[in-house]
Amino acid sequence: MTSSEAEKDILRTYDLHANCYVSKPVDLDQFIKVIQAIESFWLTIVKLPSDVRD
Repeated sequence: MTSSEAEKDILRTYDLHANCYVSKPVDLDQFIKVIQAIESFWLTIVKLPSDVRD
């Protein structure tokens, strides 16, 4: 999560194989909504293999 919305930062992030790029909202209520959406996505929706190894 970042405050940057610069296209070069987004491209660099994906070049480094990030799963997503999320811009941090300035408004507290919007920030909380974004965090809740991230939590829901990664902890509820995403399916990972049962045997995740480093």
